Amino acid sequence: MDFALDDHLEALAAEARSVADRWSAPVPEDTWLVGHSRDFSLELARRGWLGMTWPVEDGGGGRSPLERFVVYEALIAGGAPVAASWFADRQIGPTLLRFGTPEQRSRFLPGIVAGTDQWCVGMSEPDAGSDVASLRTRAEPVDDGWLVNGAKIWMSGAATGAWCYLIARTDPDARPHAGLSELIVALDEPGVEVRPIRDLTGDRHFCEVTFTDVFVPADRLVGAPNGSFRQVMAQMEHERGGIDRLVSNRALYRDCLPLADLDDPLVRQEVATLENGYRIGRLLVLREVLGQAPPSFSAATKTACTEFEQRVASFCGRVLGPAALLAEPGLAARVSRNLCYATGYTIMGGTTQILRNILGERVLGLPR
Repeated sequence: MDFALDDHLEALAAEARSVADRWSAPVPEDTWLVGHSRDFSLELARRGWLGMTWPVEDGGGGRSPLERFVVYEALIAGGAPVAASWFADRQIGPTLLRFGTPEQRSRFLPGIVAGTDQWCVGMSEPDAGSDVASLRTRAEPVDDGWLVNGAKIWMSGAATGAWCYLIARTDPDARPHAGLSELIVALDEPGVEVRPIRDLTGDRHFCEVTFTDVFVPADRLVGAPNGSFRQVMAQMEHERGGIDRLVSNRALYRDCLPLADLDDPLVRQEVATLENGYRIGRLLVLREVLGQAPPSFSAATKTACTEFEQRVASFCGRVLGPAALLAEPGLAARVSRNLCYATGYTIMGGTTQILRNILGERVLGLPR
């Protein structure tokens, strides 16, 4: 089987690599989360790289999934600051295309494609991280809409975002999985309080957000009332199976590799293992991109890719040796930061323990 890209895709990937070189963030790791640049979102829009695969009639580019794949593989691996538009392009747009009303699509998709509207996802809560069914934020029906009360945590981009895609409990008497709905909430509404969380690396993209009697108009309900769990599972396929879960620290590996002692056969063996890991992970992601993976298989893709990213961080730390413990400017600081940050790869978007359960129960059909 020939895995080579055709000339058009090779040219598109080369263009994206060139853009990444010009726009690369000062710390080029994890830029789909921490690389926030509104100017770069406008650059993506200018190039037609937002909503690339969406239908033309909905304002999208009507391009192939492979075209989007090669663009974002190059951008994220190269450290381009895509965070301001990433969540909206990766999962909010596809969710609205699948479950939203025509009015919602015409209202919200243009701002995503134009690179002007930043979105965040209100899913995890204190004491309810990967367990969606235990969410307690409530949306109670009132005249012409809903009144939301509760708290969300680990909301990347909420401090700079305009819109929150919120999952809330709308039927407290229903079974835990059956009483959830999805709402679009403006983050400048009265009663919304956003508090950035500074992690041990100094990043502040995570936020805790509280909602106190926040009014949401009735036409901001997405999909079926109390039907969120099925919609969330579809949305998570976009979140867990993408190239961002493989190449978050690819730039660090690229910059550390010339310092590795390739005269040492054990080091050569480790490098060969990592190179194979990139190729295997890439094929897993491509199965998701092309729709060839079975339902829920993104749990396996994310688990394999994020555990691999942790091995990359460990390798880079061993290459630098004691210097990796220093916060000196340059490569040492990047390695030090990534060693601290890499533990989060297997937590964000669903912990590996939860994902292995999903894989066993829903993909392999194993008993609970």
